[in-house]
Amino acid sequence: MRWFSALPLGPRTARHRTWVPAMVPWRASPEGDVTPAVVEWYRRLARGRPGVLVVEATGVRDVPSGPLLRISHDRFVPGLSRIVAAVREASDGATLLFIQIIDFLAIKRRVPRETFLRRFATVDDGLRRRLAEATGSCAEAIGALAETEVRDRLLALEDDVLARVLSPRDLESMRRGYRERVTDLHRPHIRELPRILPAAFAAAAERARAAGFDGVELHYAHAYTMASFLSALNDRDDGYGRTRDGRVRLPREVLRAVLDRVGTEMTVGIRMLGDEVVAGGHGIEDAAWFATELAREGAHFISVSKGGKFEDARDPKVGEAIYPYTGPSGHECMPTTRIGPPGPFGRNVPLASAIRRALREAGVETPVVASGGICSPWQAEQILREGHADAVAAARQTLCDPDWFEKIRLGRGHEVRRCFFTNYCEALDQQHREVTCQRWDRFDLASASLKSSDGKRRLVAPDWVP
Repeated sequence: MRWFSALPLGPRTARHRTWVPAMVPWRASPEGDVTPAVVEWYRRLARGRPGVLVVEATGVRDVPSGPLLRISHDRFVPGLSRIVAAVREASDGATLLFIQIIDFLAIKRRVPRETFLRRFATVDDGLRRRLAEATGSCAEAIGALAETEVRDRLLALEDDVLARVLSPRDLESMRRGYRERVTDLHRPHIRELPRILPAAFAAAAERARAAGFDGVELHYAHAYTMASFLSALNDRDDGYGRTRDGRVRLPREVLRAVLDRVGTEMTVGIRMLGDEVVAGGHGIEDAAWFATELAREGAHFISVSKGGKFEDARDPKVGEAIYPYTGPSGHECMPTTRIGPPGPFGRNVPLASAIRRALREAGVETPVVASGGICSPWQAEQILREGHADAVAAARQTLCDPDWFEKIRLGRGHEVRRCFFTNYCEALDQQHREVTCQRWDRFDLASASLKSSDGKRRLVAPDWVP
């Protein structure tokens, strides 16, 4: 099978083209440290001996981020080294281990309407003018009010009137929680991202090398910082937005900084979007152009995803933060059996195929990784045979059955535990609860060595003996 053939990836070579993309299991400490549960999560995945295993999105800047892994300081290296050691042992050295490194901007929980209007709404001349117009009041009188009095008047407004008074950004923040954007150039730390991030990613890659990883995957996908620079919605006017060249500028500079630091010793790849799937966002034409530019810059592989954006996400409940996989773009990122024609199975493969075709037409041989609703060896083999991709990745199916690669390789495919594609796992992720699979998290629960915080689910898939 092509799926079990070798694949060169820059300075390293994967024994197989089987691939486990990054999944965030919510097992890190609140400070971003590796916990025993994190180590066991990756140990269990490695027992299935995939060709490549990618560790979850891990933050490159030393900022509070809750129970998400970080690689933003040398203090995290010993814990990350424990993951490496566990994967080496469990896979008998058969698995290349990469770590996905990411930057993200601030996202705040949605607060109650009264709290927002009392504390966070921007009371400036524009709001006072709109308040006067919406209420038929004297502009001079509204302009003379103390700020607390203005806020009292905002609280008394009906929602439809309030929507005309607040600025579009404040209205969104009240309904969806505050969210920083890469286009917030009035904020110094946002304006300085192009100066800060290349060094931050390069330092993170250096720590990954120190921890023993085989490579790093730069997270340029979904709702986060680097994808937001690539987005067609990026209208920065400082040379890092608007045009294709401007939008790819920082991603290229980050890639170059990482390659210069570790690229002769480690694989350096990119996870990116083939389609943003939001109004005004970029599609496959831009994505293929970006992929070609980044491949020419030296990326060792391109892993293709889709959607997963904040712009079309469902409004969060009060007390919760917006989650980028709850809207149409998120459903395309992780399609379920309810998504409609042509169904979830390989739904995103055409994007990987188009990007691979663009690379080959440009004379670039960079491997492309396809993913999204892939759950059978026949499906994977067809993708490879028809030239749509060079490696085939599966997240949810591997979560469901970490041993499925080995079962197929050994001719025991009838024993594979199939994913139902209900996104039970994604619903747990949305609530920031430990991610498990409905097909095993209550199996033989009494004997499980690691259980969820409420004790009702096992945190590691049950053993399989070849």
